[in-house]
Amino acid sequence: MAPKSRAGVRTVPIVAALRDHLLHWKLASDETRYVFGARGRPFAESSVYERARRAWTRTNEKREKDERPLLDPIGLHEARHVFASVLIAAGVNAKAISFYMGHSSIAITYDLYGHLMPGSEDETRELVDAYLDRASTAARLAQLDGGRQERRER
Repeated sequence: MAPKSRAGVRTVPIVAALRDHLLHWKLASDETRYVFGARGRPFAESSVYERARRAWTRTNEKREKDERPLLDPIGLHEARHVFASVLIAAGVNAKAISFYMGHSSIAITYDLYGHLMPGSEDETRELVDAYLDRASTAARLAQLDGGRQERRER
């Protein structure tokens, strides 16, 4: 299936924690074309979800009966949101996140994930106050220095 847009074909970073798992999978697989797929064809979302659901079920079955399940199954769409959330928490800039997510505009990224971006009203107020204090101090010093300069010229 072809991507919906040019943004559908992109390079995304593979973090070290995932790289080792993918390398292990690749070495153990006879698959030559796709990282996820079977018999030379790309993966089907339903089969990926079903394999993941079985793995979650096996993991949860190992827990004590009174313990809450360790993992709740998620699909690929939820995995995209997790990816974006991790990028934001790690401090990746919004433009890079927009590219990695394949959004056609950074506005889409802000609309979807802006509530996760760092910053609050208190932080905004503190940043603006500090900026204005620096600007006011610089202006006052320039005025004082300018007054001294005028006296020296007389």
